[in-house]
Amino acid sequence: MNFFVDALPLYLNGARYTLLITVGGCALAFAIAMAVGILGSTRSAALRALASVYVEVFRGVAALVLMFWLFYAMPLLTGYRLEPVFAAILALGLNIGAYGAENVRGAIKAVPRSQYEATVALNLSWTQRMRLVVLPQAWAQMLPTFGNLVIELMKGSAVVSLIAVSDITFVAQQLRTFTGETVLAFAAALVTYFVIAQVFVALMRLAERSANRRLGRIPARPRRRAKPAGAAAKGGAA
Repeated sequence: MNFFVDALPLYLNGARYTLLITVGGCALAFAIAMAVGILGSTRSAALRALASVYVEVFRGVAALVLMFWLFYAMPLLTGYRLEPVFAAILALGLNIGAYGAENVRGAIKAVPRSQYEATVALNLSWTQRMRLVVLPQAWAQMLPTFGNLVIELMKGSAVVSLIAVSDITFVAQQLRTFTGETVLAFAAALVTYFVIAQVFVALMRLAERSANRRLGRIPARPRRRAKPAGAAAKGGAA
């Protein structure tokens, strides 16, 4: 018990770095996924080819190797070294963004053809079609997969300890080295990762329910009807 009490501040500091990398990586991956996914669903063959090249390259490259390349190899070519946290965010965001782009493209293609035809009949521009009709429906289909990708990115952040980022895994390794408590050190790391994952799962489920409710797939919660003032007065008198 003393081990966990003494090590708690270290794990909290490690969790701060894990959350920073997870949130930053998710923001980058989401921006890339939306942009590349939309490009991959357009009619332009050149844009689709560009999106396909990005997806195939970064989906086929290991995130760990990409992170090593950004942190160790790129300085030899450019003379500029990235900060470890930024290199980790960039590597994970580029990698997960490729998977997210396919999720976005698939969700857009899954919108019924009749919806596209209706937007054409209403003489809506391409931007209006995407913003008002297509993306709101596709968004609800994207979220479950996005939730899985968020958890995968969070778990993938465990490798950032290899470039000296003081995340949860780095803290566990340091405590194992200095205290010899291998079981306790990594048990605490497992619990910390699990708690963080459950927080992200809960947030993504709330987002899914909100998106489905806006589309009318989940009925809105009925509001309680306020009692008339006269009825309340009669009840009090009785």
